[in-house]
Amino acid sequence: MPSLNEVVETNEMFEKENLDVRTITLGISLLSCIDSNLEVLKKNIYERITTVAKDLVKVGKEIESDYAIPIVNKRISITPLSLIGASACKTSADYVELAIVLDNAAKAVGANFIGGFTALPAKGMTKSEELLIRSIPQALKVTDNLCASVNLGSTKTGINMDAVKLMGQIVKETAEATKERDSIGCTKLVVLCNAPDDNPFMAGAFHGVTEADCVINVGVSGPGVINRALQSVKGADFTTLCETIKKTAFKVTRLGQLVAQEASRKLNIPFGILDLSLAPTPAIGDSIGEVLESMGLEEVGCPGTTAALALLNDQVKKGGIMASSSVGGLSGAFIPVSEDQNMINAAASGGLTIEKLEAMTCVCSVGLDMIAIPGDTTAATISGIIADEAAIGMINAKTTAVRIIPVVGKRVGEYAQFGGLLGFAPIMPVNNKSCEAFIARGGRIPAPIHSFKN
Repeated sequence: MPSLNEVVETNEMFEKENLDVRTITLGISLLSCIDSNLEVLKKNIYERITTVAKDLVKVGKEIESDYAIPIVNKRISITPLSLIGASACKTSADYVELAIVLDNAAKAVGANFIGGFTALPAKGMTKSEELLIRSIPQALKVTDNLCASVNLGSTKTGINMDAVKLMGQIVKETAEATKERDSIGCTKLVVLCNAPDDNPFMAGAFHGVTEADCVINVGVSGPGVINRALQSVKGADFTTLCETIKKTAFKVTRLGQLVAQEASRKLNIPFGILDLSLAPTPAIGDSIGEVLESMGLEEVGCPGTTAALALLNDQVKKGGIMASSSVGGLSGAFIPVSEDQNMINAAASGGLTIEKLEAMTCVCSVGLDMIAIPGDTTAATISGIIADEAAIGMINAKTTAVRIIPVVGKRVGEYAQFGGLLGFAPIMPVNNKSCEAFIARGGRIPAPIHSFKN
């Protein structure tokens, strides 16, 4: 049982340091829904989701009430839809119909987001995957809670450059389709390399085919807690710094483990993984940037930022791994610009650039996340950014991602407003020297030599 001191300490984490369980994500396999008739498939999908997830939100609220633990989101992830819709969907419009069904099902059970409007063309692209990808702009325009993702590379397969080229165009089309709301559709679209099958965080969550029929995955977050702990060791050496982060991550992860086990028990669904990722919000005191600055940086983005982030990521994992036997997903530190007040400030001042963010992604949890860029940025430039980030993931055998928003009608110095957890972001400058001839080559960048480990 926790000691009285631990109880008091945990209460302070909730009340003063923005500690929360960021999400309970219910993963649902839709393989049993497959049918060649679109109307039957739509009916099967809706019934499957609304049946399995009917108590998700209720159970989340019960856990919040029983343990006084804030649970920010209750989410659903599904089997990548390009697999489920392959037999029935003959056009992109068919996939848009499925998108609406998914959105309606999520709303019916009260889920905040549903992920899995996903294609996996890491080595080659099937017709079904291409149809789904081409449907994304319209699908995100006509839905509210749907998230889309495309995994177009891996360490084992290399990078599908045809998919990279197409996704540059799709990001532009999605921005245009939702331009009335600062191109918000792009905030729900992520392009990945080495996507994990068990990620509870949106927009990249999907329920991989290697997973059980249903699972509960939990994402816990606590940058404010880590930051408060670092305040007590200002000026201390790196050994002390690392030990402080590690011990704090252990405490935060134990909380997530408790929530995961309770959700699993109450829903009678197996516990999958606990994701240790530190995910910021726009709230003051809930910032990864602030954590890095507490280590001794004047502003996130200055020299030393990548080293500080590497240290943070590693110690969070070392501390968390001892508190749960089921760590998975992404697990590390997210650096989304629009969702982190200190990142926003640094980007607005010019101290944090896209190039520095790219360097930071070599050691962080994911990649270039929630970055607003000028609306007139070309599709080829966006494809180049995606290719760069995928290359980092491929070579380093880690998950990387790009969630970038070319905000239609806005230029450097202006702001995009997304609201809620998505926050707001300054429009950041992009190197517009052309990479079009490179992207136009097509084909595939082969897997690196160190991928051959059989």
